[in-house]
Amino acid sequence: MPQNKLNPSVMPEFDMAQQLRDEVDIVEYLRQVLADGDGAELAAALGHIAKARGMTEIANASGIRREALYKALRPHSQPRFETIQRVCKALGVQLTVEQRH
Repeated sequence: MPQNKLNPSVMPEFDMAQQLRDEVDIVEYLRQVLADGDGAELAAALGHIAKARGMTEIANASGIRREALYKALRPHSQPRFETIQRVCKALGVQLTVEQRH
């Protein structure tokens, strides 16, 4: 009986930005990333969200050049907190603090 083998080179690449369809998706995604506590992952997640919303629009709203925004929000980057704040504001989200239980 022949086996069907998948060829990874012809499979579409996963794009998280395509999974972020609405505000509920975006908020839940950010909650999960923040719960993991990885700053580089937060930057990458904000990049996925900005891509889903339109990188040019987010760049304009945040006052950060588009190229600089791509660089700051790529995986494994370490953007300044000011950059994170400006991007969050442009995205219409805010990071909050609550006591652990």
